Amino acid sequence: MKPDTEIDSLYSDLEKMSTREMLTNINAEDYKVAEVVRQQIPIIEKLVDAIVPKMKNGGRLFYIGAGTSGRIGVLDASECPPTFGVSHEMVIGIIAGGDTAIRKAVENAEDDAEQAWKDLQTFNITENDVVIGLAASGNTPYVVGGLQKAKENNLITGAIYCNSKGIMSEIADYSIELVVGPEFLTGSSRMKAGTSQKLVLNMISTSVMIKLGRVKGNKMVDMQLSNKKLVNRGAEMIVDELNIDIEKAAELLKKYGSVRQALAAYKNDNQ
Repeated sequence: MKPDTEIDSLYSDLEKMSTREMLTNINAEDYKVAEVVRQQIPIIEKLVDAIVPKMKNGGRLFYIGAGTSGRIGVLDASECPPTFGVSHEMVIGIIAGGDTAIRKAVENAEDDAEQAWKDLQTFNITENDVVIGLAASGNTPYVVGGLQKAKENNLITGAIYCNSKGIMSEIADYSIELVVGPEFLTGSSRMKAGTSQKLVLNMISTSVMIKLGRVKGNKMVDMQLSNKKLVNRGAEMIVDELNIDIEKAAELLKKYGSVRQALAAYKNDNQ
């Protein structure tokens, strides 16, 4: 039986469609994704609440995946340091085939059921760490093998997949099943399946970081000030919080290096 990610598209003769027809139909399929994710919020909640205590105790969050799923994991992990000011070692994305596979497919990399655990072991993994496997099919050997070994070694495990017949559901402690239906382009899981996985990772990493205290109000007070846009955003945050002029805010930001530290120093000096 075909996995859900391989079911034939609901649309035929794609090459005969006008550009508007193609775009409209792709958009119609995308509309279905958010509802599928919404239905999984209770299990996503449980996974987030399991991750936070581990990370408070020095643990890390690992994503393992292959192909599109692996790239989505690497993307989410790589955005945590600039967004939340955390170490690059706090959320780590691992893709089958290594960093080369981020840009170019590595032949047979996803078929090695032993390699993910080997990749994880290079980070001196411990029981404080959490491993989330990403695979549209739910059956990718690289991910399945990595989750199985993580489970055997008493790590908390999560799985994000898009196939109701996925093996990962039988392994992970927290299984997030995102059956988004057939893709507009049959089997192209970079589309709805990939979008659903990206949405869930956004939810997980953002919620975890908020619960770890990396956000104040609704602001990224620990973000890295790596360009002029972010420096200006940081200064505006300080203006809004302290009700001071923009020049003073910019001066504080330059002096203390982050929005959080600038706010704390100003409030301490003006008690």
